[in-house]
Amino acid sequence: MTKRQLYIISLLLLFVPCRAQEKKQSVFEVTRIPVNETIFSEISPVTYSDGIIFCSDRRFSSIKDRKSFEGRRLYNLYYAERKDSAEWKKPEEIISERTNLFNNGPLCFSPDGKTVYFTSDLETGKITRKRSFRNHSGIFTATLEGKELKLIQPFVYNKQDYDIGQPSVSNNGKYLFFASNMPGGTGGSDLYYCEWVNGQWSTPVNLGPEVNSQGTESFPFYHSSGRLYFSSDRPGGNGKLDVYYTTLNLGKWGKPVLLADPINSPYDDFAFFAGPGIQNGFFSSNRKNSDDIYQFRSLIIRKTECDTLAENNYCFELFEENAIKFDTIPFRYEWKFGDGSPTATGTSVVHCYPGAGSYLVQLDVVNLITKEVMYNEKTYRLEIEDIEQPYISGPDKAYSGEKLVFNADSTNLPGWNIRQYYWNFDDESIAIGKDVDKIYSTPGTYNIQLIVTADPEPGNDVVREACVCKNIVILRQP
Repeated sequence: MTKRQLYIISLLLLFVPCRAQEKKQSVFEVTRIPVNETIFSEISPVTYSDGIIFCSDRRFSSIKDRKSFEGRRLYNLYYAERKDSAEWKKPEEIISERTNLFNNGPLCFSPDGKTVYFTSDLETGKITRKRSFRNHSGIFTATLEGKELKLIQPFVYNKQDYDIGQPSVSNNGKYLFFASNMPGGTGGSDLYYCEWVNGQWSTPVNLGPEVNSQGTESFPFYHSSGRLYFSSDRPGGNGKLDVYYTTLNLGKWGKPVLLADPINSPYDDFAFFAGPGIQNGFFSSNRKNSDDIYQFRSLIIRKTECDTLAENNYCFELFEENAIKFDTIPFRYEWKFGDGSPTATGTSVVHCYPGAGSYLVQLDVVNLITKEVMYNEKTYRLEIEDIEQPYISGPDKAYSGEKLVFNADSTNLPGWNIRQYYWNFDDESIAIGKDVDKIYSTPGTYNIQLIVTADPEPGNDVVREACVCKNIVILRQP
């Protein structure tokens, strides 16, 4: 048991505190951005500089399509700079030695921004002119200098027998994720990763049956939070391709979680990309009959700074410091705690009060030689107050799939006329109310925030607000 220390000096007692032993709602706002062209496709946006880089099969000129040897319009990379929150500048093409002959994109950047990983057709030269030849895709690296890709190099595991593409590098640069239909997979295409070891990429590893299904998994995006987002047409989604995420816990990928509407729809939704905190980002969808880029904004309130929940502690250690000066004289020190509990004896005692309140602490001193009793030798009025804060009542640990109950009944905000209790569960779900239920489907550590709003103070128009947070560990079901 931990305690607070109480030192008694002359007629003054010093107290030093110490620690003791709703209904689901849409959480995204989605808008189609103006870089899209009506009759062409725009997909796979990633943020770059003051805008985005994306893929499009738009025309090379106003009168001529750029097509592959197989007669399909070629995708290439474009950069669109943002003017403001709603307006964008006209997209500019990113060129390379491969621009006019092959598909290029999607792409991603290494953590330092110096290396570009992008998808492109594999073969060059006359072999691609054979109509019976299917040119597979692979991953390439390059540097982006201005609006040009330079120093292009092929990925070591590219093969003409299958496709590899849609790369995403982890924020620490240690892992490269991609999609491939290489032999040995589960479905049409699976997600794989390589690890950077001793200056080279390791052999591709399949993410396994928890992530990969008999359908198609594609467009991986590794977020700095540790979530791996991807698209899949597996059963159980909203329609065709849907966006999911999974996380690695104790060396195992968790069951994929379907993102909420309206990011997912009855149409193809894919190529998800999110900024820090997953508060905004982009994705692609054909919900308007062609592949277009959409921007999303999270409607979830999540504070960047939130006080850590503090526990109220009512335990004290009481000391009679003068006892040291009179250690040659046999005294007995008897303590009365002022809360109706039995007295205790000793030069130092530990006592835990039942809660906040006002308590009169008294010390009687008995001279064991003369039997003289000095009643109320020292007294002190102890005022114990609860910490002023919102309060999260709920478990610290639980199992995935288990129904949990949280409440804010112990919130202590004197003088606040509280309007609302708002819960952020750190898994793109929220709840509103004083008492809420929650089920976590994926193991991991989640930081729960409770945000309380109240009427403004007199003479002020600003709504009062307070926030506390606590971690909960969700374990895999045994």
